[in-house]
Amino acid sequence: MVLIAVQAAQVVYVVHRESLTFDEGDHMFAGYMMGHTGDYGLNPEHPPLVKLLAAVPLRFQALWTPPLQGRFFKAEAYLSGRDWLAHNDGATQRLVFQMRMATLVLTIGLSLVVFWAAREWFGSTAALIALTVLTFDPNILAHGALVTTDMGISLFFLASIYAFYRYVNRPTLARLLLTGLAAGLLLATKHSGILLAPMLVVLAVWEVCTAKGERGRTALRLTGALAAIVVMGVTVLWAFYGFRYAARPAGLQLSNSLVSYAAQLPAFDAKVVLWFARWHLLPESYLMGLVDVKQVAASSPTFVFGTNYATGRWWYFPVCIAIKTTVGLLGLLGMTWYAVRKGRLRKTRELAYLLGPGAIYLAVAMASGMNIGTRHILPLYAMAAILAGAGVSTLAGRFPGFSDADERAPEATTETTAVPDAKLRKRWAWVAAVLVTAHIASALMVFPNYMAYANEVWGGPKNLHNLLSDANVDWAQQLIQVKEWRDRHPDEECWFAYFARPEIDPAVYGIHCHALPTADTSWMGGEEVIPAVIHGNVLISAGDLSGCEWPSARMNPYLDFQQLQPSEMIDYGVMVYHGDFSVPQVAAMSRGQHAEEMIAQGRAEQALYLTREATELDFDEIVSQTARGDAAVAIGAKNEARAAWKEAIASAQHMDSEAQKSYIPDLERKLQRLD
Repeated sequence: MVLIAVQAAQVVYVVHRESLTFDEGDHMFAGYMMGHTGDYGLNPEHPPLVKLLAAVPLRFQALWTPPLQGRFFKAEAYLSGRDWLAHNDGATQRLVFQMRMATLVLTIGLSLVVFWAAREWFGSTAALIALTVLTFDPNILAHGALVTTDMGISLFFLASIYAFYRYVNRPTLARLLLTGLAAGLLLATKHSGILLAPMLVVLAVWEVCTAKGERGRTALRLTGALAAIVVMGVTVLWAFYGFRYAARPAGLQLSNSLVSYAAQLPAFDAKVVLWFARWHLLPESYLMGLVDVKQVAASSPTFVFGTNYATGRWWYFPVCIAIKTTVGLLGLLGMTWYAVRKGRLRKTRELAYLLGPGAIYLAVAMASGMNIGTRHILPLYAMAAILAGAGVSTLAGRFPGFSDADERAPEATTETTAVPDAKLRKRWAWVAAVLVTAHIASALMVFPNYMAYANEVWGGPKNLHNLLSDANVDWAQQLIQVKEWRDRHPDEECWFAYFARPEIDPAVYGIHCHALPTADTSWMGGEEVIPAVIHGNVLISAGDLSGCEWPSARMNPYLDFQQLQPSEMIDYGVMVYHGDFSVPQVAAMSRGQHAEEMIAQGRAEQALYLTREATELDFDEIVSQTARGDAAVAIGAKNEARAAWKEAIASAQHMDSEAQKSYIPDLERKLQRLD
């Protein structure tokens, strides 16, 4: 309990000093609206469990809610969530903190499951080591109380696998029901929970293949158990949607119908989703989220090792593991590998229940194409903690004070662990002590900025923004610290490229700087028209500095700043530059983005004038070139529109082929409509 208390204290301190992260506002708002109005359509990209859990402290609070505007569901959830929190909470973050504390129970639950599973599988020493590793793991601590799905999926994946192990070990109705409940909670947390099905199938096949006699009976029993788990799991999932198919309550419809949204998927995927919809086998909101996951994964840019890619790289997550895992934990896992290789750790079944699901999860993550942070493989860190404990307990033996009974799980398999002689155990104990200490020290050195953790081999957190981006470094959580910086420079001019603008407004936190354009302001607005030369302090979030949301580095207007040494770093995630800076691409992009807003408002002539200015500033800037064509065609100037779009195509052709697909086909369709 002491370790869990230490872990909780760290997490509470970390989130108390962090502003909203990128996705939290829309999760919080969606959870509140689900609980108060039964509206599951505001944010269908994720199932409701974590959102509903976060909203528990607000269950009996009547808060102001913004009027719905019928926007695309992501814009509706993000922008309405922003306005909802700004109106009800402001910069106090009282409500934010309450909701974060509600989700902290998921981290505590994960720690308990890690301890229980490790103790039953490998003994009390393993359990203590596993819990120690988890208590100080920087990736777990970074996300431990954020209102996102990452801790929930980590908890319920491990809980489901552990529950299935216990059922297989001693089949009872109670254990089967518990496995079905855990599976249902997993499905209700995140769409990747469906990976539990192939995991359990693989484990069941392994059990049949290793069964001693009566394999047919074992296969029949496990087939029935898997069917029952599916039925129970789906039933629990439906319960979280109130056993209602429709995503939204009566009188409201999704901004994009499921049919039209699914039509953008490959034909086979669309048919499968619509077949489930036709027979109402899964809730509409859940199916809409599945479609959205596929859509995002297919077009998600990646930044890794200082290079921008238009799509995901299969090797992205192994790189993340190498960079964002402590050297101490990597060493502990090396001990476990050695123990297995030398035949000293022979808990074959227990290892199968860790390594099999872990390998499936990592393989799917690597193939998914969604490379936006180590948080997407967070369940692997819980499994790694247990494996680390197994290696230490095998090679170093028991800790003083633990009896032999502690080391024998009551339902352990007949396999035994070969224990080396006392002298060798002592040496291994020293190695383990050094590695565990290194793990703890490495984490504490970056406290409380766990989000930006990188191990020492890669240069630590100060160098991480050159290697990775997004939630690996900067998830827009630094506004409280930026406000403190601003208070120390009250009379100085400042320009801010903020990663989560306009989903989160820095002005709510009292930060009043000029708003520089970002990838998100390109489709949601919020930028200012920027001059070609700016003076004073330029603050750039690590996510915007890397251009991780652009499919090509050529689109990144802050590329030149990568060559400069920042004057300061705020929480390793916001770079501060001081001086005079020529920023023609920034200026041109801001005009192009602003012009698109003006066109939507019916001010096409003014927009055209603005984009002509942009062309004079930076002839090759694609956003402003595209906007110039859009403005020209809106007033009937087809020749100018044709010329502008052709210039945009010519600029896009300088990008690599994958990135070109993000722009050229759309521009070509615009040209075809002119003819």
